[in-house]
Amino acid sequence: MIIPLQLIHSCPSAHSVLSDCRARLALTSFFLIIMLCTPGCAVKAQSHAGMIRGMVTTIDGAPAQGISVKLKNSAKGTVANTNGTFEFKNLEFASYTVEFSMVGYETTTAEATVSQEKPTTEVAVQLDFSSTKLDEVIVSNGGNRFAKKESDDVSKMPIANMENPQVYTVVSKELMKEQVVTDYNSAFKNVPGAGIAEIRNQGRTTSISRGFATPQLVRNGVGSFTYSSIDPANLERIEVIKGPSATLFGSTLSSFGGLFNRVTKKPFNAFKGEVSFSAGSWDLNRLTVDLNTPLNEEKSALLRVNTALHSERSFQDAGFNRSFLIAPSFSYAVNDRLTLLLDVEYSGYKAVSPMRVAPATKGAARSVTDLGLPYKLSFANNTINYSGQQYNIFGQIKYKLSPQWTSQTIVSRTRSSADGYVVGLTILTDSTLRQTVTNQDYPYYGTDFQQNFIGDFRIGSLRNRVVAGVDVYSLRATRNDASVNMPALNFKKPGNAYNNFNITKVAPLFETATFTNFVAINERTYSAYVSDVLNVTDRLLAMASLRIDRYSNLGTYFPASDSTAGAFKQTALSPKFGLVYQIVKDKVSLFGNYMNGFSNVSGSDFFGNTFKPNQANQWEAGVKLDYNFVTATLSYYDIAVTNVTRDDPEHVNFSIQDGTQESKGFEVEVIANPAPGLNIVAGYTYNDSKYTRSNENVQGYRPTTAGPPRMANLWISYRLINGAAKGLGIGFGGIYGSESFQSNTKAFTFTIPSYTVLDASLFYDKPKYRLGIKADNLTNEKYWSYRLAAQNPLRVTGNITFKF
Repeated sequence: MIIPLQLIHSCPSAHSVLSDCRARLALTSFFLIIMLCTPGCAVKAQSHAGMIRGMVTTIDGAPAQGISVKLKNSAKGTVANTNGTFEFKNLEFASYTVEFSMVGYETTTAEATVSQEKPTTEVAVQLDFSSTKLDEVIVSNGGNRFAKKESDDVSKMPIANMENPQVYTVVSKELMKEQVVTDYNSAFKNVPGAGIAEIRNQGRTTSISRGFATPQLVRNGVGSFTYSSIDPANLERIEVIKGPSATLFGSTLSSFGGLFNRVTKKPFNAFKGEVSFSAGSWDLNRLTVDLNTPLNEEKSALLRVNTALHSERSFQDAGFNRSFLIAPSFSYAVNDRLTLLLDVEYSGYKAVSPMRVAPATKGAARSVTDLGLPYKLSFANNTINYSGQQYNIFGQIKYKLSPQWTSQTIVSRTRSSADGYVVGLTILTDSTLRQTVTNQDYPYYGTDFQQNFIGDFRIGSLRNRVVAGVDVYSLRATRNDASVNMPALNFKKPGNAYNNFNITKVAPLFETATFTNFVAINERTYSAYVSDVLNVTDRLLAMASLRIDRYSNLGTYFPASDSTAGAFKQTALSPKFGLVYQIVKDKVSLFGNYMNGFSNVSGSDFFGNTFKPNQANQWEAGVKLDYNFVTATLSYYDIAVTNVTRDDPEHVNFSIQDGTQESKGFEVEVIANPAPGLNIVAGYTYNDSKYTRSNENVQGYRPTTAGPPRMANLWISYRLINGAAKGLGIGFGGIYGSESFQSNTKAFTFTIPSYTVLDASLFYDKPKYRLGIKADNLTNEKYWSYRLAAQNPLRVTGNITFKF
C-alpha cells in the first residue's frame, strides 16, 4: 500500500564551517558563516540535474530503516537510512518508477517526475507492515539495528535526529534483549556519561547527565514521579535527552544535565507475543510475557499486555527483591482523524533497602578502599525490609484538526509509595560504624495534564514545524517516619553484634521513638510553551522555543501544630535556540544550540530580597552523522549555572544568591554496522565541573554528584546472518569510569576508585525462539556507587524466549 503525501520543491544550499573548540566561539562562528555563505552559495546550487528524495514509513508511522530503494530500469539504488529517508541525485529530466523492497515482502512502487520546472521531487510512501515486522527483517539482514533515533517526545513533535540541534541517546529494547537486561539500571551501561546508578533507599534511581544528578521523572514525555524500582519489561526504549531542557519539559522534571524519558510499549496491528524466562546467579528468577492482539477485524481496536515476575537475592549476606508488574495498553482508532490511547502500569515491590554509607570525616581513611569495609557484608538483615507500590496511568487523545494541525491531549496520573524499614550506615571511626533504621510511610501522588497543538505548514516557501502547548503539573507527598540508632559496631570484626541486628531487636525501639507526620511536598506548576523549527532552506534549519512557568509551592504542612512553612511562588522564562546546517542532506549535520534550565529556590536574603530561580545556560556545538552503516554524534558543551545560594559571609545563618557553577566537556557516541551482522555501540564523555563561586570549603572543587570526569561504554556484537547457524551471535563490551568523589571539600576528601567492568554474551536468535547467556563483570571487578554501595561481582544469567 502506498500513500502519496506531497511533492515539495527545494533548493540545495552549500556547506558551512564550524571552528574553534570552545562552545561560545564555535556557535558564534557557526551562525556567522551560515549567514554569510548561504546567499552566495544559492547561485552555485542551481543545476540542470534533477533529484528525487523521499521518506518511507511503516503502517504505524515509524521510519522504515533499511528498505531497499531503486529506480526501475536503471542501476541506481540505495537504502533508506535510520529516519527512513533516501535520495537520488544528478537525474535527467524524466519520469521514474521508484521501487521499495525488503526480503520477505512484495515490492512496492511509486511514480515521480523530475523536470526543469520541478527539478527536485519528494515522494513519501507508507508500507503495509508494522515497525515490529521491520525490526525482525533488519535483524535478519544484519543492518544497523541499534541506530533508531527518531522520536516524537524529544522535541514534542516529529523532528528527525539530523534536523534536531539537541543531543540525545536512545537505548532500544532490541539492545536490552541482546544484553539480557533484567533490571532497569543495567540498560544505562549503553548511555554515554550515565555512570553507576545511585539507588536511593526505596529503589528509585538517579544517574548522571553532563555532571548533574538526574532522577527518573519522565514517562512517555510527561511527568511520572517514580519513588520505587522500575521494571524494564514494558520499555520500548529509553531516551536520554542531554542538556538543560526546562523549555519543553519544565524544571520539576529535568535537571541541568537533561532528563531520562521512559517510552513504553504500545499496541500494533498484528497478533504477536513472547514468553521469556531468565535465571541466574543469586537465585534470579524472572518471567515476562508480552502479548499483542487486534480486538476487531478492522484492527482499529488494539491491545497489548506486558507482565513480569521477578525474584532475586543480593550477592551479599543479606538483601533481596521480589516484584511484579502488569502493564496493559489499549488503543482505538475511532476514525481517520481521532485516536485514543490508554496505557497503564501497576507494580509491587518488596526488598531490603540498598546500601548507603556516610564516611567519617575525622578518620584516616580517604577512600572506600582505605576504609576496608567488607565487600560481601551488607550490615543489613532480610527481616528489616520495605514494600513499594506504584501505578502509572497515561491517557492520550490525538485528533487531526486538518492536514497541517494535530491536537494532542495527555493526562498522566501516578502514585508511588514505600513503607517499612530502611537502613543507613554511618562510619564513626576507621573500624566502627552505626546502623540507623528508619520506619516510614511515604507515598507520592502526581498529576500531569498537557495540551499540545502540533503543526506542519508553510509560510511562503518556508516550512514551519510548530508545537504550542500548556502544561499543569502537581506533586504531593505525605510522610510519617521515625529513626533509631543502633550501638556502634566493629565492621572489621562484627561478631555476635552482627547477628543481633534483626526486626525482633529493632521493632521495640520504635515504641519510644518520636514519629513525625507532615506533608513533605505540595507543589503546582502552570506552564505554556511554544517551539518552532523553521526550514530556512532544505539544509539550514533554525529552532526557537520559549516557556513561561509559574511555580507554586504550598509549603510543608505539620498537622501536629497546624502550621505551614516554606510556601513560595516563582515565575520563570526559559528560552531555547538552535541551528542545524546539513552539509550532506540527511547525512551530515553541523549543529549549535543555546538551551536554558531553571530550578526554583525558596527563601530570602538578610535584606528580605526573595530568591530567584537558579538558572543554567548551555552553549553547545557539534556534528551528527547518519549513514546506513554508522550513526554518530560529537559535541562540546558549556553549562553555566547562576543564582546559586551560598553562605552570607557578613550575616550568620543567612544566604546570598551570587553563587555560580560550571560544567563543560565533550561527548562522543557511535552506533555502527561496519559489516553485515556486526554492530557496535560506543560512547566516551569528558566532564569538567566545579563550583566557580561558592562557600570557601568547596570553592573551585568538583561537586561529588558530578560523578567520574571520564567515562566510556562499548558493546560489540556479531551474529551470523547466513548459513545453517544463522542467528548465532556473540557480544562483548564494558564500561569505564575514572576516579570520583563521595566527599570533596577543603577539609575532607573521600574518593571512589576508577573501574573497568567487562561483560560478554552468547545468543542464538531464531524466528520462533531465542536462547541467550550473559556474563556481567567477567573479572570480578570491585567497584562502588556514589553512595558507596558495593556492586555485583561476576554474574551469569541465562534466558530462553518463545515467540509466536
